[in-house]
This record gives sequence, structure tokens and C-alpha cells, in this order.
Amino acid sequence: MRIAQVAPLFESVPPTGYGGTERVVSFLTEALVALGHDVTLFATADSRTEARLVPCAPHALRRELSREEALAPHLRMVREVADREAEFDVIHAHIDHLPYAVARRSRTPWITTLHGRLDLPELVPVYREFREQRVVAISESQRAQLPWLSWVGVVHHGIPRDLYRLHETAGEHLAFVGRISREKRVDRAVEIAVRAGRRLRIAAKIDDADRAYYERVKPLLEHPLVEFVGELGDAEKDEFLGGAAALLFPIDWPEPFGLIMVEALACGTPVIAWRHGSVDEVLIDGKTGFLCDRTAEAVEAVFRLDRIDRVACRQDFEERFVAERMARQYIEIFEAALREGRDGGA
Repeated sequence: MRIAQVAPLFESVPPTGYGGTERVVSFLTEALVALGHDVTLFATADSRTEARLVPCAPHALRRELSREEALAPHLRMVREVADREAEFDVIHAHIDHLPYAVARRSRTPWITTLHGRLDLPELVPVYREFREQRVVAISESQRAQLPWLSWVGVVHHGIPRDLYRLHETAGEHLAFVGRISREKRVDRAVEIAVRAGRRLRIAAKIDDADRAYYERVKPLLEHPLVEFVGELGDAEKDEFLGGAAALLFPIDWPEPFGLIMVEALACGTPVIAWRHGSVDEVLIDGKTGFLCDRTAEAVEAVFRLDRIDRVACRQDFEERFVAERMARQYIEIFEAALREGRDGGA
């Protein structure tokens, strides 16, 4: 099958540091190539892939342009994909609703995986206008936020089986990975660690949009039990996650998926998480981590980590969250869209 993958331009594919969507696009693209498909990736020029790369920006835009300024290169990318649509059997986009006006007039089926939250009122008019567009959810929780869209599937993210290794022996410290933002609640993570008397290592990025929150929590990051290490790549993340007693995921928003939870499980590391969004689709309470609603529950969970089998965490990852499974699910969705087109559907 001839497949176009259309990635955001904020990070390279894969990103050198933090970047959830671009990381998933990379894992999916490489898995599709490994399965024998002809894949073209529209992404930044500094991306790395076994697919055919079409550079649409010289490098990752996050550190250089605001989201508003980055709109222009994304629209140019959409135009280039549309101009080449006859080269593909299916076009798979990861840039939200940006291509919908073009996709509506395309002879080649476009399918969009929605990676973000959908519970924002300003999104409703856009999605109502383009409700015929085929979309894929990354969790049942995300899908439920706009159940009336033209959903063609729910596909949980997957990562390469050998990206991380099992660490059967855990360290004593706790880990936090993500953005320093109100939604991710690093302040909760610090409180949990301090109350449990455990060291907390934080690997995170600070975006300009989250600068005010960072300034508010900055004094917490100076606690003697807290170590801030900045952004990490995949190679560094293996040791960072694998050496932790647990990953703390104390979010305060409807998380659409939460790839870092899967990365922790791949290392054999259990997760202590808040029961929001997709969390209970990813974690099995009492087997691969603990689901909490309050800080006191999370602190108590720290003292129950010895009940979690790290080998079972890794096994659950291998059974449910590998990249090949993700790629095969997408192929089924692509094939269904092609059959629909041949049968005279939308």
C-alpha cells in the first residue's frame, strides 16, 4: 500500500527530546515500512526515517516559531500533499483539522488521527462543519469527548518492542517525565515524593506557554529530594525510567493517551497515576500500577510498590502496546477506507 504520513512540524520525526505526537508518527512510519508498505513521510528536513522523506521545513519549529507563526509552513505542507495525492492510496494526517478543507475535495482518502484533547468548545464548530472527515481516536476516553464525529477506529499508541529493556531491579527514587505544565502537575509529584520520603527525578521540558506555571512551582523543584534533569532522548530515558521505583503521572486533565506510561511499562516500571482520561485504558490497577484520585492515595501507593511484578509490567506492554500491533490496526483502517471508496462511499 502507498501511504503518506503527514507529521506536525514542531519537532523532528522522531524528536530529539520531548514530543509525543512526532514520536508516535516515527514509530508508526517505521513499523509500516517494516511490514513492506511504501511510505512517504512529510515532516521536517532533520527527521530520520526508512520511509521516503519529503522535507516541509528545514528543522523543528518549536524553538523558533510560535504556534501561530508555524501555521504557514503547515498549510504549505498540506498543499504539497494535496498536489501529490495521486501518488498515494491513503493519506494519514496527524495535524488535527488543518487539512480538512483540502481533504474534502480529494479523490484519495484522508484519515486523521486526533492526538489532542477534544473537550474544548471552540473545536465544535470546526468539527461539525467537517464531520464527514474520517478520524481515528487514540483512546476510548478521547473518542467519547466528541462521539458524533466520523470515527473509523480507536488505536492505542505502540512503541518498538526493543526500544527499552526490562529492568527487573528497581531503584528507590521516583520519576516524573513530561511538560512542566498545569495539566501534568509536577507540583503533585513533588508533594507525593516528599510525603513518601523518596527522591524524585524530573525529566521535563518548559514551553513558553507554561512559563508562568513554571515560575510558580520553581521553588518546589529546589527541594533537597528533587532533581531536575531537563529533556531526555530515548537512549537516556531507558535508564531514567528503568531505574525508578515508579513513574508518577499525577495529571489534572483528560489525557488523550499518555505515551510515557507505556514507555515506563516497557522498562518494567509501574505507574502511579490519577484516574483521568485514558489512564484506566493503559494501566491495570494493582497489576501494572495504581490508579488514584487523591494525593494521600498516591503516597500510600508508593509503599505498596513491592506488590507490583515488574516482569508483568513488561509482559503487558508486549501484549498490548508494541508498534507492530499499532501499524496492523492502522492498515485495517486504511483498507476499510479503500473498500468504502471502491463501493461508492464518502
